[in-house]
Amino acid sequence: MADKIQLEVVTPERRVLAEPVDMVTVPGLGGELGILPGHTPLISQLQTGVLTYVQDGKNFPLHVSGGFVEVRDDHVSVLAEVAERPDEIDAARAKLSRERLEKQLNAWSGSEEELEVAKAELDRSVVRLQLASSRG
Repeated sequence: MADKIQLEVVTPERRVLAEPVDMVTVPGLGGELGILPGHTPLISQLQTGVLTYVQDGKNFPLHVSGGFVEVRDDHVSVLAEVAERPDEIDAARAKLSRERLEKQLNAWSGSEEELEVAKAELDRSVVRLQLASSRG
């Protein structure tokens, strides 16, 4: 069994990360998935949350939202709609977005589909704000 796995995180706009890592934790649709070298092949949908990877004993977080994760042959491919490092997140913008969306949701009068979109946007804002404030 290998002692590293290759992690690749890609969005439609760019490759965010391509590194050998010790472990990856992703926010899967059914909950957090911990992935170590030798993991059984799988494909899962991602939900909004924090992907964490361990490299040489240090933890590194990424905000991810939407998309899929595939594990095979000690290779983890994350194809996300959004993937951001904490230092790429504008905390002030995330806070304003969260406040705006909370106000919208408190006075909601739209369709169920629009409500789900607004809730997903709120989830992204909350995760962004958590990551941005943790980098201090």
